[in-house]
Amino acid sequence: MAILGLAGASPPSHPPHSVSELLRFSTAGSVDDGKSTLIGRLLHDSRAIPEDQLAALERASRRRGCDRIDLALLTDGLRAEREQGITIDVAYRYFATPRRRFIIADVPGHLQYTRNMVTGCSTADLTVVLIDARQGVAEQTRRHAIIAALLGVPHLVGCVNKMDLVDYDEDVFTAIRDEFGDFAGRLGVADVACIPVSALHGDNVVHRSVATPWYEGPALLEHLEAVELESTRDLVRRRFPVQWIIRGSPALDPRYRAYAGRVEGGIFRPGDEVVALPCGIRTRIRSIDTYDGALGEAFPPLSVAIRLDDELDLGRGGMLVGPDDVPEPRHELDALVCWLGQAPIASGARYLLQHTTRTVRAVVTEIVQRLDINTLVLDPSASALGLNEVGRVRLRLAEPIFPDAYRINRATGAAILIDETTNATVGAVLVTAEGDGWPR
Repeated sequence: MAILGLAGASPPSHPPHSVSELLRFSTAGSVDDGKSTLIGRLLHDSRAIPEDQLAALERASRRRGCDRIDLALLTDGLRAEREQGITIDVAYRYFATPRRRFIIADVPGHLQYTRNMVTGCSTADLTVVLIDARQGVAEQTRRHAIIAALLGVPHLVGCVNKMDLVDYDEDVFTAIRDEFGDFAGRLGVADVACIPVSALHGDNVVHRSVATPWYEGPALLEHLEAVELESTRDLVRRRFPVQWIIRGSPALDPRYRAYAGRVEGGIFRPGDEVVALPCGIRTRIRSIDTYDGALGEAFPPLSVAIRLDDELDLGRGGMLVGPDDVPEPRHELDALVCWLGQAPIASGARYLLQHTTRTVRAVVTEIVQRLDINTLVLDPSASALGLNEVGRVRLRLAEPIFPDAYRINRATGAAILIDETTNATVGAVLVTAEGDGWPR
């Protein structure tokens, strides 16, 4: 799964074009860094806003007393967001250029909404981190860069915004670029770029600006169109978590029985031998069905119904895998945790752990390390993790789960911790394997 159960709406399904042309990216940064304005400018200047929506945006801006279009209103859709002038929920927007299609996740900058940032980054190919040119690299900037690195986002772009408020000073940009680049490099991010922009005036957002003659790099949209994407999907290890059972209906064979879910790894074909977990029974795929008919193969991230040759005691929380790549059952986990709960996580605490579609009880056996987000120093003496802190934790599970390492499969290597009393998601969990370094 992308991190399941965290705050924010589900991202929209994209139009039926080539998946290779699609870039999913998230925006992040501190409060008032201009994330929503940047996205509004990106959509406006690339002519991706329909005329009726643009007219409504102009009317809403006038009602707020603005002498120009308030582009932030385009993504701040909740009433509370518009009233407070902040981003609370994750807002998804779709647009396209002749070179590529995009899904944008505009995530909140407030510390209390870090869980929403985790949601936005969990499916992203690239993260844009906004940095106020007047403030430089802030604590929240570092936190968002760390979360992007932990979630395996391969491309990071530091947008130094509000350059107009520092007179487009090259020295200001250079100092921020060097500090941000050094920090991101220490996190192990493979591709880091830095762009000076003014979202309010459109400098270097869609078109290169004459206000920064000293900057020779691309505008933000040019970079987004040109960045080379590598598939984050694991097409080798077959993974199919079962969500529910489809039984016969009047429209179908009354004996029809299929297992519905989303393919999270590998390629499944009719006739393939598979192993059903947790029972370990081997069987073969009879057919792979969709609403539009049967498929000859299924791969991530298709949602399908798989019919088997044998009737098994397999339900929600089970998984179909390939016989040559069966994941090891894990009763104990060594995992990285981004803590999202108000109450700290400490040894002895009990939670529910949801991994793909499977939910088991878990107890914290040890807080191994806590990461100082400013210095990247690991503290092995930490006894707890507080709100928005990141650390390494050991968990013992009441029943086994069948995960992969997160660096191998972002869907089956992730889980969440749930408070049993409130049903709130309190922790984002990334499964590590022996020899994995920090942070990935």
